[in-house]
Amino acid sequence: MNLDYLKEGYIFPVLKKEPITRVQLVKYAGASGDFNPLHTVEEVGEKAGSGIIAHGMLIMGMAGQAVTSWIPRKYVSKLKFRFQKMTFPEEKIEISGKVISIGSDNKMVCEVVAKNSDGEIKGSGIFEAILPPNN
Repeated sequence: MNLDYLKEGYIFPVLKKEPITRVQLVKYAGASGDFNPLHTVEEVGEKAGSGIIAHGMLIMGMAGQAVTSWIPRKYVSKLKFRFQKMTFPEEKIEISGKVISIGSDNKMVCEVVAKNSDGEIKGSGIFEAILPPNN
């Protein structure tokens, strides 16, 4: 695979996700084993003062999907992600990224950011990849 287009400053295409649904949150709870009622039960969310919120790891999973759509998974060596704001049902998440640096050893460091459609950052982080020698 030719990855020669990857240079410092390169901006990856934005991955736009469909609005988060309550059904998606219930399915994610089952798949992840995270049955905290804050993610699925309205009364619990209301009592907490936030309403139902999405699982943070669901948002990180979306970031991981974006990363592996930009760089083949076999080259990705690290993903670090920090949660910044709660995400709610019906929000549309957009994942963006940018190449920060590429070293002489072909180690690439990039940023990844998850925002809602209003531009509010839900989480961000860095990922690293080791590019094949011909890049």
